[in-house]
Amino acid sequence: MTANKRLVLSSDHAAIDLRKEVAAFAAAQGWDVMDLGPDSPESTDYPKHGQAAAEAVVSGECQLGIVLCGTGQGIMMAANKVPGIRCGVCSDTFSARMIRQHNDANMLSIGARVVGTGLALDIVDAFLSTEFEGGRHAKRVAMIEP
Repeated sequence: MTANKRLVLSSDHAAIDLRKEVAAFAAAQGWDVMDLGPDSPESTDYPKHGQAAAEAVVSGECQLGIVLCGTGQGIMMAANKVPGIRCGVCSDTFSARMIRQHNDANMLSIGARVVGTGLALDIVDAFLSTEFEGGRHAKRVAMIEP
């Protein structure tokens, strides 16, 4: 990572509290955090939040992104509709490391109703601290690019 590490975060209404915890954690790790998520607990549509975060990553405005919703699934699907995004849902640290190391994931999705805060922050740490391994994995990543 470069000295100017920029991370975009977004969520729907179900994950506001966890998103704020993740933002504080990432900032403490030296990331410049751009938070696009809502602050109101009123119901909101996860697709627009996933897309907005994904666009910040593909534009180069942010290096990585983290999106959250109740399960992490819907917002991940929305993010992955943006060409150039490789977003995976993770509920464990091993998967978070592997989507970066082997799949060069540029976004992570977490389900706020699936994992607690402590585990979520461990997952975020694993994702943010792992680099893409390249090598044989680069060919495979190229095969899934649009």
